[in-house]
Order: sequence, then C-alpha cells, then structure tokens
Amino acid sequence: GVTMTLPMDVRLAAESARFGFVFARRGIVTEAASSWFLPRIVGIAQAMEWAATGRVFPAAEALAGRLVSRVLPDAELLPAAYALAREIADNTSAVSVAAIRRLMWSGLSASSPWEAHAADSRLMAELGGGADSVEGVTAFLEKRRADFPMKVSEDLPPGVPSWPDNPYGV
Repeated sequence: GVTMTLPMDVRLAAESARFGFVFARRGIVTEAASSWFLPRIVGIAQAMEWAATGRVFPAAEALAGRLVSRVLPDAELLPAAYALAREIADNTSAVSVAAIRRLMWSGLSASSPWEAHAADSRLMAELGGGADSVEGVTAFLEKRRADFPMKVSEDLPPGVPSWPDNPYGV
C-alpha cells in the first residue's frame, strides 16, 4: 500500500508503521508510478536502496529517508492528520493550494529556476488581484480568518500548469 501514498502531498506515519517496496523480492517491479514518484520524494539513492533490497523498514527510517514528514504515536496519528487537514481547509485558499501544488510538481521538471520563476510570476499576476487575494489581505488587516470565495472547480487561472495528458488511458 505504500505506493498509493506517494502522490500525496503530505505523509504521516504511526510509530508502529512499517514500509516496504518489496517488489524485487517477489520478482516483479514497482507499481502505481512509484518509479516516478519515489526518487522525486526521497532521492534516487534512497529510492534504489529500498526498491533493490525489498526490505521492510520501520517508520523511523521512513522519516529519516524523507518518505514521511512526521512519525507520531499510534493513537495520535488520525487526530494529527485531521488537524493538518483542518488547518489547511480553514486557513488557506483552495485555489492557491491547488496552484502551488501544480507549480511544485511541474517545477520538478523545469529546465531551470528561471522557468519556474516565470511560472510563479505569471500566476502571482493572475491571482494577485483575484477575489481570494483581496479577501486574504483584507482578513489580515482586519485580524480575522479569511473566507476565501474562489473554487478550484471554477476559478483556477489559465496560468496554472496542467497535468500532463495521459496517453495511456489508465
């Protein structure tokens, strides 16, 4: 199941969690685009060590290898995950978070920092005068929580990098 978590923006683990990319021990290869995600998350050396050995490792090693961002006592895992989700939902613009996510993932294949800078600047201009930006600044000045009106389903600006087309139909 670990491969299913790789596309997630944040991964938390319980102290008792164990992870393994055991494919080589079964005579098969990695699945679910993990050959693309895993090296981008943890680096090629760590990805290859885990995939080539196929060994199962504890949450502490997953944290040291940057596979997860936090390890928590088992009883605190779900409350921490809910708290993180609530913090994002309550305090950020969904459009901004969606745009940032696409900028970050597309930036991994940018040919230079200048390409990423151009994409960032284009979106800053597109979103900078938008309703969420106005609400965010106004809420800050009025010392209140923002109520962002824009919706990801309707208001992503054209400058947001698109996901690559899927030519494989999967």
